[in-house]
Amino acid sequence: MSNKQRTIGKEVTLTGVGLHTGENVTMKLVPAPENHGYAFKRTDLEGEPIIEADANYVINTQRGTNLEKRGVKIQTSEHVLAALVGLEIDNVLIELDAPEPPIMDGSSKFFVKALEEAGIVEQEAEREVYIVKEVISFKDEASGSEITVIPSDEYQITTMVDFGTKVLGTQNATLDKLSNFKTEIADARTFSFLHELEMLLEHGLIKGGDLNNAIVYVDKEISEETMKKLEKAFNKKKLSIKPNGILDNLTLHYPNEAARHKLLDVIGDVALAGTRIRGKIIANKPGHFVNTQFAKKLSKIIKLEKRNKIPQYDLNQPPLMDIHQIMDVLPHRPPFLLIDRILELSDTHVVGMKNVTMNENFFMGHFPGAPVMPGVLQVEAMAQTGGILVLSTVPDPENYLTFFMKMDNVKFKQKVLPGDTLTFHCSLITPIRRGICHMQAYAYANNKLVCEAELMAQIAKKK
Repeated sequence: MSNKQRTIGKEVTLTGVGLHTGENVTMKLVPAPENHGYAFKRTDLEGEPIIEADANYVINTQRGTNLEKRGVKIQTSEHVLAALVGLEIDNVLIELDAPEPPIMDGSSKFFVKALEEAGIVEQEAEREVYIVKEVISFKDEASGSEITVIPSDEYQITTMVDFGTKVLGTQNATLDKLSNFKTEIADARTFSFLHELEMLLEHGLIKGGDLNNAIVYVDKEISEETMKKLEKAFNKKKLSIKPNGILDNLTLHYPNEAARHKLLDVIGDVALAGTRIRGKIIANKPGHFVNTQFAKKLSKIIKLEKRNKIPQYDLNQPPLMDIHQIMDVLPHRPPFLLIDRILELSDTHVVGMKNVTMNENFFMGHFPGAPVMPGVLQVEAMAQTGGILVLSTVPDPENYLTFFMKMDNVKFKQKVLPGDTLTFHCSLITPIRRGICHMQAYAYANNKLVCEAELMAQIAKKK
């Protein structure tokens, strides 16, 4: 399968009720552009605010994964997100006219069906995948729940559940590859224990529960009075308990349906890390709290690695341009020519290099006792590297000069010292127009990011 991002072919609509709010809700799944990811849009609120599916917006995990951004809430986000991940769709906007997606039958089945009806469309951009290289885990000491991810050739998940009740002992479920999600996991429904139901009824929750969207495990003696309450709440004439300890509203799809539904929840919650994962997740007694804490930890690690992802270049290879070829293109001359080699050059990016030596003239005055390369000269060196990129677009570069127009988001991360080898990577943010070059630039030394900046420069003909 290709590693291109995917969205859906057209808008598709589902209607139903929210499990906890009991409100009628219309949900639209809308195609979204590349690198959009998953986001929810509240069309019933002023300004139609958008909440990205991001673990940092999780506010509580009582009875589902609930997100909040600037006071705007989304409840029970996990079942629709699981369907998107399960079908390997990367970019979709989920529009809702209520705080909660429709519960449907308590599984992801109907979302999968709707997404398949909409059609899945490949996009141009490459999909970003986080490849797990070492064990990452999160444990909730209070509940003993633990989630771990280990290296694996594809995204796999195993869940082990143990509720310490006779009616629902220990169960396991495994998904070996995402392509089996639709047939093995999507139709596993949410479940509840009788003792939880009683509490929820007392608190006026599960208004949308009509027992057609939740399996109820009877984990205690049930009084006549409770049975009557349940019959009323679920609009049933007569309820009884099946021999397998389940209220007689539903027949199980699988003996381990509870473990499979927990696996579905893990997929939906871990989607909040914001990046596809290649690794095997092992979840022991998973729940929304531990799932989302794990997603938060994962998203932090992924962001950090992305920031510190150092491109590797073989400095022993002959360069694309040596110092003489650079001087044929750039008007700068020593001591102000701050790049020694060009290693790569394409229409959209350039990679340059500088050996920083003790006999640079700026070290004489920039802290003589503790020589440090001035940050402004690091930015200048990145700009000169970018100058090669922009001047490569004209046939007679020797007749042009490059002038700085602006610099943004300049950050210095590490000191650059004598003996360091600096590599500069500059890539276009927007195409070059009228000799104006807008680029993102990074400088690396000793396998670390030392400096970054957004730079804009313009080439002008020499007078």
